[in-house]
Parts: sequence; structure tokens; C-alpha cells
Amino acid sequence: MTLYRLTCGATAIACVAFVAAPAAAQQQDEQAWFQVNTNVPITDDFRVTLEQIARFGDRQGGLFQTEFGGILGYRVTHGIELGVGYRKVGSHNRNSAADEDRLRQHIVATFGPFLGRLRLDERFNPRGSEVGFRLRPLIRYNHRLGDRGYALFVSHESFILPNSTRWGQLHGYERMRNIVGVTVPFSKLVSADVGYLNQYRTARAGARAQMDHAITVQLTINVAQHHAPKADD
Repeated sequence: MTLYRLTCGATAIACVAFVAAPAAAQQQDEQAWFQVNTNVPITDDFRVTLEQIARFGDRQGGLFQTEFGGILGYRVTHGIELGVGYRKVGSHNRNSAADEDRLRQHIVATFGPFLGRLRLDERFNPRGSEVGFRLRPLIRYNHRLGDRGYALFVSHESFILPNSTRWGQLHGYERMRNIVGVTVPFSKLVSADVGYLNQYRTARAGARAQMDHAITVQLTINVAQHHAPKADD
């Protein structure tokens, strides 16, 4: 319990520090993020996860991003999983970003209540031929509440861009995401992660920094009894 409080405290301090920054230094947006993940086991060690994402924001006039894709996961050993997948990313309303195709690879390690994930994205953008690489390390802590599947969780994810492209990716540290929430079970096969997401984009290439405040709801559907690691996005 002490470790959980320290983890929550560190995340809260980081969020408060950014919120307290001068208003002139950053712009802010209120958003709502929704995601549905469907886990389909193939064998005891292989599974396919189908993903659907919709994100809404005030500054961009409602629905501004959709993502559809899937990932094939392979359990190497207890607590360690490898994955490779694809996503189609669409931009809508006042979102001026181009639609993207993304390939992804990740490794997920679970140690008791802690989960760590290192993801590598390859971004393919129609505005240029270069591939944009992106590293996304994530750590999450789950604190179980009884034996019925309820849990509190806190997570942190960083976005690090190893290279620049002519279509707009700029190398360096791009953003962080912090989430605090609760896992709510609806049945043995269906659960939802509901929480507050704080995303901070650093000021880069002349653009102002931006902080997003979002309600996030991630629904997980398991087609069969299959223990799969659960990470954000």
C-alpha cells in the first residue's frame, strides 16, 4: 500500500506542476477518449487483440481522431509477452494531421501488480516518404480491491522520437501521459478502465505547449477465459 501511495503521489505531483505553469506558456483542452479492445485467444500462448479508438476534444470541434487495428501477442513465458500489430489512424474535424498507417512492436512484462511495456511505432505518413520512429515506454501499477476484479490503477507513459522527418516529426521528447483510474468488472470476461488522463505535449518547433484533460474509458472484452496483460492504449 505504501508503494502504491508513492506511485500515485509522484504522478499527482507531476500533473500539478504542469497545471500550475503560466497560462501563457501552454494551451489546454478538455477531451474524452473511448477504446474497445477484444481479446481473441488462438492457442494458450497466442492471441489477437482487435482495437477501436475514438477521441473527442473541444479545441478540434468534437471527434478529432479514430484508430482501428489489431495486434498479435505471443506469451514467451509467464509474465512476458511479445506483440506485433498495425493501426490505421484517421483525423477528423479541425484536426489538421494527415491520416497515418502505423506498425507496432512491443514487449510487455508483468511482475505482480506492476506492468511495464516498451512499444516501438513506425509511422507512415502520406506527406512524405520517411518513416517516423517512436518509442513509448509505459509503467502501470494495479492495486486490487478485494477478489471481485475491482482495482485502482496509475500509469505513466513517455513518447520519445528518435528521428525527424520532412513531413513533420521532430526528434526528442514529445509528450507524457499520466492516468489515474479504477477497473470495473462487468463479468468474468468484460471489464472497463475508467479514469482521468492528463497529457502534456512539450513546446516544440515554435508551437505552444499543450495540456489535455481527458475522461478515458477503455472497455476490454475477452472472448474466452484467457489471462492477457492489460495496458493503456
